[in-house]
Amino acid sequence: MASSILISSKFSPFHFPSPKSSLFLPSPTSLHFPSSNPPHFPSFPSKSLPKAKSLLISSSLAPTPPTPLRRPLYIPNHIPDPNYVRIFDTTLRDGEQSPGATLTSKEKLDIARQLAKLGVDIIEAGFPAASKDDFEAVTAIAKEVGNAEDENGYVPVICGLSRCNENDIKAAWEAVKYAKRPRIHTFIATSGIHLEYKLRKSKEEVLDIARSMVRFARSLGCNDVEFSPEDAGRSDREFLYEILGEVIKAGATTLNIPDTVGITMPSEFGQLIADIKANTPGIENVIISTHCQNDLGLSTANTLAGACAGARQVEVTINGIGERAGNASLEEVVMAIKCRGEHVLGGLYTGINTQHIVMSSKMVEDYTGLHIQPHKAIVGANAFAHESGIHQDGMLKHKSTYEIISPEDIGLERSNEAGIVLGKLSGRHALKDRLKELGYELDDEQLGNIFWRFKAVAEQKKRGIDADLIALVSDEVFQPEVVWKLHDLQVTCGTLGLSTATVKLIGADGEEHVACSVGTGPVDSAYKAIDLITKEPVTLLEYSMNAVTEGIDAIATTRVLIRAEKSRISTNILTGEIVQRTFRYVFFIFLFPFDMCTSSTSTSEIQCIKLISFLC
Repeated sequence: MASSILISSKFSPFHFPSPKSSLFLPSPTSLHFPSSNPPHFPSFPSKSLPKAKSLLISSSLAPTPPTPLRRPLYIPNHIPDPNYVRIFDTTLRDGEQSPGATLTSKEKLDIARQLAKLGVDIIEAGFPAASKDDFEAVTAIAKEVGNAEDENGYVPVICGLSRCNENDIKAAWEAVKYAKRPRIHTFIATSGIHLEYKLRKSKEEVLDIARSMVRFARSLGCNDVEFSPEDAGRSDREFLYEILGEVIKAGATTLNIPDTVGITMPSEFGQLIADIKANTPGIENVIISTHCQNDLGLSTANTLAGACAGARQVEVTINGIGERAGNASLEEVVMAIKCRGEHVLGGLYTGINTQHIVMSSKMVEDYTGLHIQPHKAIVGANAFAHESGIHQDGMLKHKSTYEIISPEDIGLERSNEAGIVLGKLSGRHALKDRLKELGYELDDEQLGNIFWRFKAVAEQKKRGIDADLIALVSDEVFQPEVVWKLHDLQVTCGTLGLSTATVKLIGADGEEHVACSVGTGPVDSAYKAIDLITKEPVTLLEYSMNAVTEGIDAIATTRVLIRAEKSRISTNILTGEIVQRTFRYVFFIFLFPFDMCTSSTSTSEIQCIKLISFLC
């Protein structure tokens, strides 16, 4: 069978073989392309050319994956291999702007470590000038992740965002300068609507600010400076060419072209990149980047269109999280390039280790609390599920009939080739080997903790499954330091009167604390008892529980989000919004059958109280 991909010839440099491809053009057109030796990207047509036509291309659905290519040497303003696409991950910056997705410094560091395992080229670690916490998080990432060079010489660039002013740029440099490869990313709006209503500045003023601030960033000792003209998709083209040319002269090494409000179509965005490439003086001395928002659901398509038109850096986030409707999804862009890069995209490739995609996606989901919809491409629960009888029949006969991606390619649980079945009698070596097969390498302490917890699960379930192991790893690796520990809980509740709860907590100093309270239900009464001990009254903002595995003996994850009544108030530096600090905790629990519980409340409620105790 064949798949059909609609692209625009305005920014497609490829020529496809005739007879293996069927071309449907509004007028006669002949294209020839030696697929075994795709050409480098030529200079693309500018907007002055006649309006292009659309063409329909058919090709194989399941191409043979190309042999992984070596990551080129990192040079800020040049990529030795013209087919290599740098992956710029902004999960920790733009992704954190998703409502309710605030991350702690430790969580940001954990995610940065995972992004390094994934192999992203640039990590935008945050906005250092936004807050003291953000500055410290970016600094910690620069010092650790930004200096963790692997055996192949790979170490990610650590980037800090800044507005076009000296204070922001100084803060960004002070945070990222500890990395082996630091980068400052500075931006200013260029569209007419932003100039008139937000900045209230003329084009000349904005041009002067952009030029002087890029020059200032270089004067601090930073040799890698990225510039973004905010809302480039709605900016006047001639002004865009002019300001980009000026910042190149000032020392910018990467020009990022953002579709800030997600308004462009793929053909429009591809043409925008092509026009910038054709009309910006000095463009051959820098890297062109894309940053596409998903307001119309086109961020991935626009990003790929930009890459086809000559962009060699793409800005993405794990799970596509971000402001409003989110950003281009890393997993979608990367897998599209991996699956179609050699055959359709002229040989484009990335340096991403795709087997770490699932783990990265799960970590971001757990930390942010932003659950992935089941039908999400690549990482959704249904991405590799087949319910239709026709599809099931095809899958049983040959998997490539309905799967264009192997689950193993993204790190989804694989079959155990050694035939080892994990159970309550399994040893540490077998557990460690299975975890390694799933893509997890843990230190001895973490393995020891997971081993005994796995034993407890296996006692009840008789046989361990991969989803249980993944949940246990997530719980062990992703958790913050415990401040309070739940020792005992006793709850009495029913329809005849108020619920009462007695709670015993152990503090960090080992001292036991006991309190009793009444409430409208078992959770409320336990909450109030905890408040009496911790003397930190809180407001419950969110309480949710989701099963990770199936059955009555499933592992589940409980998420609690609270706000302390005396919480610190801060102001969002970009929007001016007043924000109160919140705290959250995600905990994986083993749902024993109800008759095994030792109190009149369910295990899930008991564990919810345990979560709250850690937060207070």
